[in-house]
Amino acid sequence: MDIIKVSANSRTSAVAGAIAGVIREHKHAEVQAIGAGAVNQAIKALVLATGYLKNDGINIVCIPEFVDVEIDGKVRTAIKLIVEPR
Repeated sequence: MDIIKVSANSRTSAVAGAIAGVIREHKHAEVQAIGAGAVNQAIKALVLATGYLKNDGINIVCIPEFVDVEIDGKVRTAIKLIVEPR
């Protein structure tokens, strides 16, 4: 399963659909965002995905954590949101 990577320019509805689809298929999703704008989009998408999945009778929980990722030889700190059914 791939990590859903979110940028500040990501469309929230597209990310929400990806989260909902991965949860339906794999029962576990990981969303990664670097920077305030990206984290904002990720959280808004998570709220939308919660609504999409609630229509299917699936309640989800989110566990946030910090992770270090290497981009172009530099280590950056990202926020990773682990999303699972309740």
